[in-house]
Amino acid sequence: MKIYYIFHSCFIVETESSFLLFDYYKNKRDKNQDFDFNELLMSIFKSNKNLYVFSSHSHQDHFNNQVLSWINEKENTYYILSSDIKLYDNVKNVHTAKQNENFTLNNLDISTFGSTDEGVSFLINVDGINIFHAGDLNWWKWPDDTSEEGKEMEDAFKQIIDDVVKAAAMIDVAFFPVDPRLDDNYLCGGKYFIEKLNPKVFIPMHFWGSFRTTSNFKRSQNTLGTDIIEISHSNQTLAI
Repeated sequence: MKIYYIFHSCFIVETESSFLLFDYYKNKRDKNQDFDFNELLMSIFKSNKNLYVFSSHSHQDHFNNQVLSWINEKENTYYILSSDIKLYDNVKNVHTAKQNENFTLNNLDISTFGSTDEGVSFLINVDGINIFHAGDLNWWKWPDDTSEEGKEMEDAFKQIIDDVVKAAAMIDVAFFPVDPRLDDNYLCGGKYFIEKLNPKVFIPMHFWGSFRTTSNFKRSQNTLGTDIIEISHSNQTLAI
């Protein structure tokens, strides 16, 4: 398995049989980049492997209509889009995802869970690997929340995590928000997720280009059995 970090919450996972791309909205060049995004995309188009494009919800930092043109370059492209994403043209191979569903798409077994914002979160089994992408599922503990707002968010987040715990025997790779806009509270969601689900690999996302947030998060955690990955630049190949 290879994992490529693109930007924000977007990753490409390459397995033995497939490419999975999550929450693309843009790519950014970086002087330290390990690869050129457009060159990587062209190589995926030329590959015989299926390409699965996941979008967790319609927010502009998680979905870009540009992805809908990729099927013109690669016939075996499949879209798994949250039901809040509105399509205004007919596109082949689109699968609409709602919360709390289980379905099979070719060689992928897909389960969807709720979000504490919009859309869904995804759990995918492919080639014997369990991958979780949270989308905007997070403990959004804003510093100026009232106590009522804070309790409502905490309860909603923990209920969804309970749902994931009941469904997931083991998560091999988890992509989860560590958003620095929450100030010190950016730790809460990821910490709770690791405590409850103990994924083999935890990969931070949704940190708005603040790469030091990923290293700060790793240093803050005292985990056994979970490898927390630091991200230092856009277009980075992650070693797991």
